[in-house]
Amino acid sequence: MRLMKNVVNFLKREDGPTAVEYAVMLALIVVVCIAAITTLGQNANSTFNSVGNTIGSSS
Repeated sequence: MRLMKNVVNFLKREDGPTAVEYAVMLALIVVVCIAAITTLGQNANSTFNSVGNTIGSSS
């Protein structure tokens, strides 16, 4: 009975949904950061390869 009362109180409070919203927001931020880092890494890699090939062919 006490457990059921605690669950009902948790669902009535605003702390639970707020924590879930923060967790979802954090997950979205992490996904965007990973996508940005991956894209920048690929662009940097292609740029370094291009520069390396240019320097290598001119020697």
